[in-house]
Amino acid sequence: MKKYFLLLFLVVSTQVFANPMKSFWGPTGHRVVGQIAENYLSVKAKKAIDKLLDGHGLAFVSTYADDIKADKRYDKYYSWHYINMPMDQDYQESEKNPDGDLVTGITKCMEVIKDPKTSKEDKAFYLKLLVHFIGDLHQPMHIGLAEDRGGNDFKVQWFYNDSNLHRVWDSEMIENYKMSYSELAANADILSAQQIRDIQKGTVVDWVNEVHQLTRNVYDHVKEGENLRYRYAYDNFGTVRTQLQKAGVRLAKVLNDLFS
Repeated sequence: MKKYFLLLFLVVSTQVFANPMKSFWGPTGHRVVGQIAENYLSVKAKKAIDKLLDGHGLAFVSTYADDIKADKRYDKYYSWHYINMPMDQDYQESEKNPDGDLVTGITKCMEVIKDPKTSKEDKAFYLKLLVHFIGDLHQPMHIGLAEDRGGNDFKVQWFYNDSNLHRVWDSEMIENYKMSYSELAANADILSAQQIRDIQKGTVVDWVNEVHQLTRNVYDHVKEGENLRYRYAYDNFGTVRTQLQKAGVRLAKVLNDLFS
């Protein structure tokens, strides 16, 4: 009997811990965003951020907001990772989460960082969150439907393996491309000064509404239970790369403004 329970424990443990990141958002995309943002920081912002983060780069801290999900003390920040809103509404019209959402989370981070009375420790904490949340904002399934939890309950297959629409966009297309975060960042598109200005225009709410248009397109072009493979990656990975680059360019704009 003891041997049976030991064997059962080993089997369950293997299933649970074989992929410990499976229940969290993929880290590679967030690191790409952080690395791209570094290229657009002003000298003043770079110096201030280096001081706050003790020399760590934005790519290094970009997954912090996901890492702390394992600690119940930080549960109150969970809803700051996403927005659930109907496809036919923009953010202003939609019913707001009383626990907060991406917009309120980003706004709070900016307020804390900008406040001269905030301690270095708190500024560093909210800076790490901000880096992550700007990345989340540009992933279309983070601005998805409440009924399927932003695509987490929209079941599909990814190369014949069980998955969901959120995971496909969060990590599986990126990981399937077989490039490291630094390689993806180094191979981002070359942007003109005007293109950079155009990307950085608007407010956080404007960016949410822009991404929500993309979310509609994602939902419109996939069927529940569909087996997504090479063609889906071919049709959509360019959009993934564009969203990562926009997130990095806009993150730099936010940080340059905060530390100007």
